[in-house]
Amino acid sequence: MPAPASSVILVRPTGFGFDPLTAPTNAFQRDLHDPELLPRVFEEFDGLLEALDRCGIDVIVLDPVDPAAPNAVFPNNWFSTHADGTVVLYPMCSPSRRSERDRAMDVRLEREGFVVRRLIDLSALERDERFLEGTGSLVIDHERNIAYAALSPRTSERALNVWCGALHGDQVPFLATMDGTLAGQPIYHTNVLMALGERFAVVCLDAMPYPVDRDDVNAELERSGRTVIPITLDQMQRFVGNMLQLRRRRDARSFIFLSETAYRTLMPSQRIALEAHGQLVPVAIPTIEQVGGGSVRCMLAENFLEARGS
Repeated sequence: MPAPASSVILVRPTGFGFDPLTAPTNAFQRDLHDPELLPRVFEEFDGLLEALDRCGIDVIVLDPVDPAAPNAVFPNNWFSTHADGTVVLYPMCSPSRRSERDRAMDVRLEREGFVVRRLIDLSALERDERFLEGTGSLVIDHERNIAYAALSPRTSERALNVWCGALHGDQVPFLATMDGTLAGQPIYHTNVLMALGERFAVVCLDAMPYPVDRDDVNAELERSGRTVIPITLDQMQRFVGNMLQLRRRRDARSFIFLSETAYRTLMPSQRIALEAHGQLVPVAIPTIEQVGGGSVRCMLAENFLEARGS
């Protein structure tokens, strides 16, 4: 199975900015009113590209379909790719994000030299307010075809059921909140509190107010054979859960990409545990994190598609 990926897809942040339509469900967003915002964002974006290149990860950089879309730098929310040649398009909660979606993404990726065998378009679920925002809403165990999903206004259980039916997958749904209490604000995306590597899992169990959810998630992770690395609520709020393991194609060396914010928040024991699975690659993206409310993993759409002729 294709975990971790050796190729990623990024989208240029041409229209990046604070989005008041997504802020009510994303507690991480801040409106900085910075006149130098866009130059800073492009500098941070280029820094991520340089880090990926330095590690030998294959990269495709696309221009956004809507150049004015404020959240286009987070493409993993509106599409995902799968090793069997499937591309999935997702139903987005906020109308301001729906313009990011390229309904001809299969054609676009074929033009980039990849084999696409089917396109699954779930965007019609938006009409019934059933939302599922890609690998933000879903943290996928590709080896076992299981999707972990923190239910929120952006992650509907009904949409999750449709995804599992279309991709013949299983699911582990749960509730998670910013402060770990039932009265707390739901965490907007699962990949904020949880990351799956090939043989490790980073997870904030403290964000789950129901003990049964904590037990179910932990038990499923243990069944997968992964080393579970718990993080605290404070660490989760500093994007420690938002990381991605990638593998260099030429020698299968693993790298774990995360933000500098997250890296500095790791405890020594957590760093050691993670470094057993790959080299940590911190990238400075403070403006993107504060204004956009997402971190490094959100900027990286994994590309599991087969290259034509390979």
